[in-house]
Amino acid sequence: MSLFKFLTSRTFFVQVLIAMAIVVVFTFLVIQLLDFRTNHGQEIKVPDLSKMKLEVAEEKLNDLDLEIFLLDTVDFNADFPPFTILEQDPKAGSLVKDGRKVYVKLNAGEFTEITIPEFKDKTYRQISATLKSLTLKEGKITYKPHIAKDVVLQIFQDGKRLRAGDKVKKNSTLDFVLGDGKEVFNEETFSSEEPADTLPVEKEIKPEEFK
Repeated sequence: MSLFKFLTSRTFFVQVLIAMAIVVVFTFLVIQLLDFRTNHGQEIKVPDLSKMKLEVAEEKLNDLDLEIFLLDTVDFNADFPPFTILEQDPKAGSLVKDGRKVYVKLNAGEFTEITIPEFKDKTYRQISATLKSLTLKEGKITYKPHIAKDVVLQIFQDGKRLRAGDKVKKNSTLDFVLGDGKEVFNEETFSSEEPADTLPVEKEIKPEEFK
């Protein structure tokens, strides 16, 4: 039988139809298998892990066939308990497939420590800008006789006097003793060598004065 006759014969068309049917069936089976492997149409709602301990969140996600992955510990946030989940991705309420990783960040255990900067010969305006950049808060201000107006003489936290180099917790509130600029210059009593964070004993602020 010649090739032309074979291509136009009924046998050829039957074989073509059979081959097409096999391809269609095979494609259908592959799609069904992929749907089964990827849980097509089956999505899981990500729970809210906020303020949960890591081990509690891990158990909760395991029950949903999800995984947890700790990315980092971030700066302490007083609105969240220590060592609990502060951030998560995907966010709560998102729909994901099973086996999906949920990335989380933990709240630190406490505020980090900040070093009090040198404030000798600096004005309140200068030191205030520095302290704000360090996330420290300004508390009460008290004035004392001094030749320089608004120069920082002393810094206190909860009645405790601080000096440059001392450590305080981030977000702490500091109280200031400033010069009032009304003291007349006296060469006998004034010394340019005197540290700016000290006052004569008789003029030193007492913690009670901040209350």
